[in-house]
Amino acid sequence: MTIRRATEADRDLLRTLSGEFALERPPPPYVRLDDEERLADVDKALAAGAAFVAELDGDPVGFALAFPRPSDVFLEDLFVRPHVRRRGIGRALVQAVGAYGRDREKAVMTLNVDTGNVEALGLYRALGFRDESLYLAADLSALEAALGTQAGGASFGSIHVQTDDAGAVERAVGQFLPRLPGESKGTVVVPPRNGWTSVYDELCDREPELLRRLARELSDRLGVVVLALGVEREAVVHYVLYERRRVMDEYRSLPEYDGPRAPGDVVALGANPTVVARLTGANPAEVRRVARTGKTPGDVPPARDLLRDLAAAMGVEGGDHGFALAGA
Repeated sequence: MTIRRATEADRDLLRTLSGEFALERPPPPYVRLDDEERLADVDKALAAGAAFVAELDGDPVGFALAFPRPSDVFLEDLFVRPHVRRRGIGRALVQAVGAYGRDREKAVMTLNVDTGNVEALGLYRALGFRDESLYLAADLSALEAALGTQAGGASFGSIHVQTDDAGAVERAVGQFLPRLPGESKGTVVVPPRNGWTSVYDELCDREPELLRRLARELSDRLGVVVLALGVEREAVVHYVLYERRRVMDEYRSLPEYDGPRAPGDVVALGANPTVVARLTGANPAEVRRVARTGKTPGDVPPARDLLRDLAAAMGVEGGDHGFALAGA
């Protein structure tokens, strides 16, 4: 194997190899890199003396193009023909570009690589390259839909107290609601259904955090299991099960909807069917089936459908709506 610096006589060869590379790894559809631009990179690298050809038994089998920049040498393209890969040719081309950068007193080599190019990623990481930035892309129609959901989607929820003593619930609600920031336009306490007394409040519909705060206070005051259950921004189904103020289980259908979380936190926001069964009498298999999680809204059922199925799995009537329908 030989790695040599390309000359003007190699221009057509480099263009041929560059064309093979473009066919194998075309750019994303939103990147319009025409042949003229691609061939201009060949000319630019040749002019800088930073184009290299790999030969095996006299046959050209790969190439690399690089550009010197003020603080680094940038590896623009690296390609090895498929039939001779895994023979160290890619490594040798990287070494040649590195030597070129050292000769010009560059301390760093940089490059871009598609996340789907697993083979190239493996090579570069094995050679010590590290992630310095992340280039992200989003379809604008999907982005606009997500932004619209986050900005204007409705939130609503309900609280379900595991007691038949509706009077005690009413007294506790009356004591704690005035402590919540903001003004409520109405509260409804629904008499027991299946052993649960339900609470709906207009302010807590608008502010899901206040819904959970009231549920926690009721659990502490009454010493019973309390469920806060609802939809946030028409996208995320969220429940918290309290027992004597303690959070016993918490679930979010889209754990990272508001941003990345540590892997352990994502796992913790999945439903625990065993705990749910113990506290609500639900069938664990049904909870496991219904309480799915995902990364985007498309990964799980529509939020209102998921909320309805989750409430049914727990045996909670009226868990599929908020204050606006509570008195209907």
